Amino acid sequence: MKEKLKTRQTILVGCAFLSICAFWQMYNNVIPLILTNTFHLNETWSGVIMAADNVLALFLLPLFGGISDRCKAKMGRRKPFILFGTIAAVVFMLLLPLLDDSYFASADKWKPVAFIVILGLLLIAMGTYRSPAVALMPDVTPKPLRSKANAIINLMGAVGGVLYLIIATVLYSEARTAGKDHVSYFLLFTIVAGIMLVALLIIMTMVDEPALAEKERAYEKAHPEDQLSETDSQGNEKLPAPVKKSLGFLLVSVSLWFIAYNAVETWFTTYANKVWDMPLGGSGGASLCLTIATVGAIVTYIPTGVLAGKIGRKKTILIGIVLIFAGFLTSFIHTCLSDHFSPVLYAVFVIIGIGWAMINVNSLPMVVEMCKGSDIGVFTGYYYTFSMAAQTVTPVLAGFLLNHIGYSTLFPYAAVFSVLAFITMQFVKHGDSRLITSKGLEVFEDL
Repeated sequence: MKEKLKTRQTILVGCAFLSICAFWQMYNNVIPLILTNTFHLNETWSGVIMAADNVLALFLLPLFGGISDRCKAKMGRRKPFILFGTIAAVVFMLLLPLLDDSYFASADKWKPVAFIVILGLLLIAMGTYRSPAVALMPDVTPKPLRSKANAIINLMGAVGGVLYLIIATVLYSEARTAGKDHVSYFLLFTIVAGIMLVALLIIMTMVDEPALAEKERAYEKAHPEDQLSETDSQGNEKLPAPVKKSLGFLLVSVSLWFIAYNAVETWFTTYANKVWDMPLGGSGGASLCLTIATVGAIVTYIPTGVLAGKIGRKKTILIGIVLIFAGFLTSFIHTCLSDHFSPVLYAVFVIIGIGWAMINVNSLPMVVEMCKGSDIGVFTGYYYTFSMAAQTVTPVLAGFLLNHIGYSTLFPYAAVFSVLAFITMQFVKHGDSRLITSKGLEVFEDL
C-alpha cells in the first residue's frame, strides 16, 4: 500500500515557516526603503546592512539548530525557541517603524544608531528560531515522507510571501502614497506581527510536538535500516565515512545551485533593464519574469514531492538542475541573438521555476535523511549555512563580473554553477527516499 502523509498536521507545522517568509518578504522590501528614504544612507551602506542577516545566519542557524537538538523542555525541543524567538522578534520589529516615523518628525542623531541596533537584535531574534522551526517538520515526519512534507512547507512559505504582498499592495497603492513626503509602515509591521503571533498560537496549541516526536522515534526504532549513523566503541553516534562524503558533496551542491539561482534572482531586473531596455516594474516589466518563475515553483511544489516519492530525491533534483541550466542557457542564447525581450522568455522562466522547485523541495530532506532524529536541528543548520553563504557571496561575485566584464556574463555564470552542481551531485550516494508501506506508519494513524 502507498505511504500516507498527515497533510493537516504538516500544514499546522508549516505555519511557523509561513510567518517567517511573510516577515522576510516585508524585511527585504521595506527596510531598504527606510534606510535610503528616511535615514538617507547611500546604496553601499544600505547594502552592507541588508547583507547582515545573511552573515549572522551563517553562525546563528547552525548554533541554535544544535542547541535546540539538546533542549529537553516539556513542550518539546523546538517550541521554546519558536515561542521566545517569535515574541522577541515581534517586539523589536514594532520598534522599527516607530523610529522611522520619529526620525522623519525630528531628525535626532541617536535615532539612526538606535534603529540599526534594534535591527541587529531583530535579526538575532529571528536567527534563534529559524532552524528550530524548520527542523520541526523532519522531527515529526518519517524519513520517506519528508519530500512530500517539505513540498507543503514550501507552499506554506509561499502563502506567507503572497499574503504579505497582497497586504502591502492594498495598504501602499500609488493612490495612497502619491505626493507624500513620508510613508509610515507601522500598520504594515503591525499586521505582519499579527500574522506571526497567530502562527505562533497555532503551533503552541495545535501541534503536540512531544507526542509527534515520540511517534517518529518509535518509527525510527522499528526501521533501523533507515539509519545511516553508527555507534563507536564509546557508544557515541557518528556518520560512516561514505555518508560523510555524501553529506559534504550534497552541501557543496546546495551552495552551487544557490550561487546560480540567486545571482539571476538578484540581478535579473537590472540585467533586463540594461540589456533589453525593459522597465523594472509594471505588467511588462522585468520583475514579471521573476514573478512567473515563482508561480511556476509554487504550482510544482506538491507534484515535485509526489515525483520524488516515485523516482527518488536525487533524480528529481538532477532533473531540476537540468531544467534551470536549460533556462539559463536559453536566456543567454536569446541575448546573443536579440537585444529585445521576447514573450517566449516567460515560458523559459516557468521552466526555471519548476526546476527550482524540484531542487528546493528535496534538498533539505536529503540533508536530514543522513542524521538521526537527535541531530536534525544541527543538520538543518548545516543546510542553511551553505545556502546562506552562497546567497551572501553570489550577488557580490556576479555583480563584479557584470561591472567589469559586462552584463552578458550573468546567464553563463548561472549556467556554469548549475553544471558544477550537477557534477557534485553525482558523488552523493546517500539521503535518497525509500518507499514505505502503511504498516510502517501504523504509529501515525491516530494523528
